[in-house]
Amino acid sequence: MLKRINYYENLSANYSKPGLVSDEIGKKLIGDAEKYITFKEETLPEITTEYSVEQIERENKDWWPTHCEALRQGRGDLLSDEYTDKLVYFCQDGPFYGKTAGTKREANWWAIIAQPGVTMVWPIVMFHSEIVYFEWKCLDDETSETLAKGNVTYLRRGHRGGCYLKTEQLTFYRDVFASEELMKLITT
Repeated sequence: MLKRINYYENLSANYSKPGLVSDEIGKKLIGDAEKYITFKEETLPEITTEYSVEQIERENKDWWPTHCEALRQGRGDLLSDEYTDKLVYFCQDGPFYGKTAGTKREANWWAIIAQPGVTMVWPIVMFHSEIVYFEWKCLDDETSETLAKGNVTYLRRGHRGGCYLKTEQLTFYRDVFASEELMKLITT
């Protein structure tokens, strides 16, 4: 039998369940997210000996907790800035080509999964080179009901490249479209 692992070992914060990340750490991670976005180049950098897959994987591991915190805080501005201008996004409502093609639809999802009284968790995250795979679910804080879940694969070329391919399977059990009230809570 395979030994179970802690997917958050050696990462700066653990988002596998509610209550593991303090407000202080969350604030620092938002600052890190804002910093990492400034490193993104207009064109996807080449993988070379100077910008190796090992460095890209390290950068993706540093970035991961900032992504989780941005979602928990409804920071759609940071989430969309993680994408390259030529993003390819495959999901059941897509495909979307280009950074802005799917963000209007995706903003509805962000509003639902970041709504007050709901906590998003990522029990599984795996890294390999520029690949980031994760599974997520949103839990109602009052009932512990799962209101949405999914899995995502990013191709992310570290801080310099950002996410250029996103594939996602989403399942919403309620709140399929966000209300205007929830949409106002997403920073754009």
